[in-house]
Amino acid sequence: MSRSGTGTGAGALRDYYQVSVAEVIRETGDASSLVLAVPPALAGTFAYRAGQFITVRVPSDQTGSVARCYSLCSSPQAGDRPAITVKRTAGGYASNWILDNVTAGTVLDLLPPAGTFCPRSLNGDFLLFAAGSGITPIISILKSVLAAGRGRVALVYANRDDQSVIFTGELRELAAAAGGRLVVLHWLDSLQGIPAAAGIAALTEPYATWEPYICGPDPYLTVARAALAQLGVPAKRIRAERFLSLAENPFEEAPAVSGVAATLTVELDGASRVLPWPPGARMLDVLIDAGLTAPYSCRQGICGACACQLTGGEVEMAHNEVLEAADLADGYILACQAVPLTADVSITY
Repeated sequence: MSRSGTGTGAGALRDYYQVSVAEVIRETGDASSLVLAVPPALAGTFAYRAGQFITVRVPSDQTGSVARCYSLCSSPQAGDRPAITVKRTAGGYASNWILDNVTAGTVLDLLPPAGTFCPRSLNGDFLLFAAGSGITPIISILKSVLAAGRGRVALVYANRDDQSVIFTGELRELAAAAGGRLVVLHWLDSLQGIPAAAGIAALTEPYATWEPYICGPDPYLTVARAALAQLGVPAKRIRAERFLSLAENPFEEAPAVSGVAATLTVELDGASRVLPWPPGARMLDVLIDAGLTAPYSCRQGICGACACQLTGGEVEMAHNEVLEAADLADGYILACQAVPLTADVSITY
């Protein structure tokens, strides 16, 4: 079952779908994987790439619902059933509700897979970094490379102790079956202390030329980036995924945003279009309503799939968790978050 979005601009809703849970797998004392029973009619809608996430609607007595993004831990290349992994966090309403209430047969409201933390090719050699539940998109990439790629994988996986290692048995089995293509390097705070750049750099030096992907809490991202910098890896080669709370709930009507009426000139796929831009509408909604095939994914300002370059005028972004200072200086903006500040705005893809 689905509900289509209605309206234009900030109030537009995404289509969402009701999918039942086939199985709940206890991974550790505070983490479980939810295997999804995606019906054949929705197989295309829920087709995904390694590294993507699914957005889940969690009911709330106070706000009606909250939305959270959980990475797929399964691999589309390995024949896995689609699955997400949820780790309980102290004070985390959604994770606690899911782990306390969801069982086999529970029906969840879901948005289709989204996100851009995905290798363009599975045939390279990969240096993967994960900490805690950051392993979820990383293991999806890892399994996909082993199943369909030709390269090798080194995984650096940081946890508090051996009891908090998610997928410990599966990682052991994958390494044993990989014929030397997979090396798993565990970093346990209980034995080695908090991860430090120098220690991580020493551990990963043999793999410094491999493609680096990082997922975990911000402190771990900082340490992994610093370690790679010590090894001479250019920052632009590093792909990182942060776990962030959504600024808006895509299952609910979004609040109105400020802005002026404008004219939007778009350069896309070698053609130019001039579009009216109503006040309060997001740029991406204007493009979609005009029938343009503008790229997008999460529509929450956290994946970067909708990034385009501002070539004229000014906009304001309601939310941005992916574009860095250098991107902004080059004129890049997120179409899903942009509203006009000037009467004429032009962009190019």
